[in-house]
Amino acid sequence: MLLLLAGLVLFLGTHAFTMLRGPRAALIGRVGEGPYKIGYSVAALAGLVLLGYGYGQYRAHGYIEVWSPPVWTRHLALLLVLLAFISFVAAYLPGRIKAKAKHPMLLGVKIWATAHLLANGDLGSIVLFGTLLAWAVMARISAKRRDEVRPHGGPVAAPAGWRNDALAVVIGVAAWFVFARVLHPWLIGVAVWPGQA
Repeated sequence: MLLLLAGLVLFLGTHAFTMLRGPRAALIGRVGEGPYKIGYSVAALAGLVLLGYGYGQYRAHGYIEVWSPPVWTRHLALLLVLLAFISFVAAYLPGRIKAKAKHPMLLGVKIWATAHLLANGDLGSIVLFGTLLAWAVMARISAKRRDEVRPHGGPVAAPAGWRNDALAVVIGVAAWFVFARVLHPWLIGVAVWPGQA
C-alpha cells in the first residue's frame, strides 16, 4: 500500500502543481519551458509507474476487502468506461463532444474513476480511484476558474465537428473493446469482459 500511496503522491502532485499558476509560471521562468515539460513528464511517468506497480503489489500481497459489490456493478462499470474512452479521444478531436464537455479528458477521468469505485470494494481501489476522482473534480474546478478569468476564444465547435465526433466515438469504442477484452486482463490481471474467467 505504501508504494501505491507514494505513486499517487508523485503522479497527482505533479498534476496538482499545474493548477498553481503562479508557482508554475515562476518555475518555467527559472528553468525554461522545455526543461519544465521534460521534468514534469518524467515525474508524472515515474509516479504512474510507481502507482501501477504499487497497486499490483497491493492486489497480490495486501488485498483488503471493504465491501463486496454486486455483479451488476461490473457491467455498469464496463458501460461507463466506454463513455470515458470516448471522452478521452474527444479531448484530442475538437468537435461538438469536446465543446459540450469543455474538458473531456477530466470528464473521462471522473467517469472512469467512478466506474471503478462502483465495481471494486477493496481498500486499495477505494484509495486509488477515490483519490483520482477527487483530483479530477478539483482540476475541473480549477480549469473552470481559469476559463472565467481568461475565456477561450474561437468557435464553439470545429468546422469538422460532426466528423470529429464520429471519429471520437469509433476510435473510443475500438480502444475500449481492445482494452476491456485483451489488455485489461493482460496488464491488470483482472478479466472484465462478460464470460471471461
